[in-house]
Amino acid sequence: MCRVVAVKSTTPIQLAHLLTRPRHSIINQAFDSRLRLDLRRPINGDGFGVGWYDSVVDEELGCHPCLFKSITPAWNNSNLNRIAEKTKSPLVFGHVRATTAGSLSQDNCHPWSYEKIMFMHNGGIAEFDKIKRKLQASLSDELFLVPQGNTDSEWAFALYLSKLPDVHAREFSPAVLRDAILETIQHLNELAREANITEPSLLNFFVTDGSTIVASRYISSKYDEAASLYFSSGTTFSEYAPGGHYRMSKSDKRENIIMVASEPLTFEKADWMEIKTNTLIVITPKARSHVTRRP
Repeated sequence: MCRVVAVKSTTPIQLAHLLTRPRHSIINQAFDSRLRLDLRRPINGDGFGVGWYDSVVDEELGCHPCLFKSITPAWNNSNLNRIAEKTKSPLVFGHVRATTAGSLSQDNCHPWSYEKIMFMHNGGIAEFDKIKRKLQASLSDELFLVPQGNTDSEWAFALYLSKLPDVHAREFSPAVLRDAILETIQHLNELAREANITEPSLLNFFVTDGSTIVASRYISSKYDEAASLYFSSGTTFSEYAPGGHYRMSKSDKRENIIMVASEPLTFEKADWMEIKTNTLIVITPKARSHVTRRP
């Protein structure tokens, strides 16, 4: 099962502090994942992806996120290390992949983007082949052409886009992005019921428009735990000792930096809170977090 991290900061943060330097960074989780639900070896070596937004709005560059993906293992990609050392951003998505559906290809690496929306998924849609045609039939011609790969996750992204009132809008409120995730989950559950699918789907979705982040920890089961998801916030996230020992400092009540991740990026237990199963978390443009038990 994949590992993910989503970060929002009030000031641009160097990608290396999130992706490569911490001892349990998402890059290290690619080969040392400790909280995966599946029983396979804890290796996430089927490619990776990083997405981020510019620190300064530039009309010429536009408002779309920049994506860097590769099918090489994240721990063995020198370009990722170079980019992480030289790039700063106030909003970053990172994803290391363990294939559950779809072939090993760059098109199948998360995250994906359309216009200013960026999306990634940790989990899997159960028996997706039984509902794929109906899901596709619900999409407009425009959104049907969005997926370039062959994963259940990217079709879930297209479905999510279809739930937005105007996918081409210049701005999205936190409520609009949140409600679209709820409607996407509801739609997938309805398709599963119609197809008599009883195996649960794991739907940890992450979406952003560059200002707001919405993430879900969800499983379509009343009895099982969803894939792991953790939350941390504070005033600074920094290295306090050599060797990648990081911690989240909380000098006051401000949330200058907020992280949502499959696994904690540090070994400081006080830094992290587990997000409960079947919960949504919304991080607003002003870097305030709200947790809701709604899916």
